[in-house]
Amino acid sequence: MRSTTRRATLSTIVAAAVAGLALTGCSPVAGDDRPLVAVSTNILGDVVEELVGDDAEVMTLMKPNADPHSFEISAQEAARLRSADLIVSNGLGLEEGLQQHLDAASADDVPTFVAGDVIDVLDYSEGDAEGMPDSHFWTDPARMLDVVDALEPELAGIPGVDAEAVAERTADYRARLDALDAEMTAAFEAIPDDRRALVTNHHVFGYLADRFDFDVVGAVIPGGTTLAAPSASDLADLVDAVEETGVRAIFAESSSPDRLVQALAGEADIHVEVVELYTESLTGPDEGAPDYLTMMRVNTQRIATGLSP
Repeated sequence: MRSTTRRATLSTIVAAAVAGLALTGCSPVAGDDRPLVAVSTNILGDVVEELVGDDAEVMTLMKPNADPHSFEISAQEAARLRSADLIVSNGLGLEEGLQQHLDAASADDVPTFVAGDVIDVLDYSEGDAEGMPDSHFWTDPARMLDVVDALEPELAGIPGVDAEAVAERTADYRARLDALDAEMTAAFEAIPDDRRALVTNHHVFGYLADRFDFDVVGAVIPGGTTLAAPSASDLADLVDAVEETGVRAIFAESSSPDRLVQALAGEADIHVEVVELYTESLTGPDEGAPDYLTMMRVNTQRIATGLSP
């Protein structure tokens, strides 16, 4: 009887231990002693994975097809965030739903890397966010190169990470970014000057416009965040701008509903096509934008097609 009780007690202890491992995100399998890099957005998560390879576990907090302004994380993810070897975030006010957790981890002295701190930042030029920093730097591949260059020593300096391997992967990824930049330049240069105008859900293309000489006519949501809402006056002003410039395409982000964009297109006295872009979130692996480079190439092709004669 005593032996049976002892076995039952041991079984209970083992079961509790396994449950505890599951709750903390740990596992008894080999390889879990790798350093942990926590990344806020899935765009940056993809880039970090390219640079660090298998030398570290990369925990990307933002799920595919999510809105970076409003996504939230679980209590388990928040706990792991505070034990990370490095936290990589976008900054510039993008991660509105996550910021409290990023601040808590920073207060616990978790090493952090903020992409917005290493780029030439643009400010919004109109709307409720006018004068505030624009967080959507990744629409310019040259600024993503700046982020990659600054990330390399941060990742290479994590104990347990092979610095030489990180350097090799970074050099390879830089070459791929350079190739992307050249492709985007060629595609956009073919668009006539009188058609180089962008209208979107909200202001997400400031950096792309600055780099490739586009005119941002306006946005259905006038602020820098999808959490804002347009007024009747905003929509009326935008209809006027669309009619005056004669744009033939409005670009709607895949992470946001496009009902407002469709309504706007219906209000204008000209035919306006609504084109979906992947601008703020990557998709799942079997969808249209599973990684940053693919996302940028798809968007480039759709913008070039939408604005060309």
